[in-house]
Amino acid sequence: MENLNIASYDLLYNLFSFTFAAMMAATLFFWLNLRTVSGVYRSAIVVTGLVTFIAAYHYFQMFLSFENAFIVNNKELTVTGRPFNHAYRYVDWLLTVPLLLVELILVMNLSQKQTINKGTTLGIAAVLMIILGYPGEMSSDLSDRFFWWSLAMIPFLYIVFVLFIGLKDSILNQPVEVRGQIKVACWVTIISWSFYPVVYLLPNFGLTGGDAYVGLQVGYSIADIVSKAGFGVLIYIIAYKKSKVEGYSIS
Repeated sequence: MENLNIASYDLLYNLFSFTFAAMMAATLFFWLNLRTVSGVYRSAIVVTGLVTFIAAYHYFQMFLSFENAFIVNNKELTVTGRPFNHAYRYVDWLLTVPLLLVELILVMNLSQKQTINKGTTLGIAAVLMIILGYPGEMSSDLSDRFFWWSLAMIPFLYIVFVLFIGLKDSILNQPVEVRGQIKVACWVTIISWSFYPVVYLLPNFGLTGGDAYVGLQVGYSIADIVSKAGFGVLIYIIAYKKSKVEGYSIS
């Protein structure tokens, strides 16, 4: 952080503000449109809005923490000695990453047994992935960072396997009109989540000082917007289309 210049500060300041606004706007969109989907899928949309609301709260906290870490005076940037609380990201991910998988399971409207089974196993894998990644994120030792990254990739690969193999039959049992969107939702999950391990390793790729710090914050923020707000829109489209196929209309 000590190596940031005023341009980098402005970039991150505006990025945190923009991401907070995007998450709050998405939350309002999902919750205000609950009546446009049938009751079967409303729980999925409630969870979708909860994900973006939790993210918005933590981005607001990150925005305040970042602002308090610096003093800007006549385009001169000075650190205050108050550290930027990076742990807000991991608290956010610990809550939202399992819920992202839950909303996908809920919108598929599987049997109760399948919903509990898939939701539980995927949720546990997601929590393990976040917990295992945190020590490396906090370490300044690049070998430690890579070690914890490698461990976190194990539950990540398990999630990939379940989304593309374990749910294959369940996807085929979905209405023809939404199978494509559900497959896209699975791909969006994997592709957007793949940003995180790549960004995580930026220091190992040679980025140091202010460049590494900016790269991490920008990369994580973009991935959050895509994987939470963008993914949420896909979930809403699936719920809306399934509702129409099943004969639901707003009275």
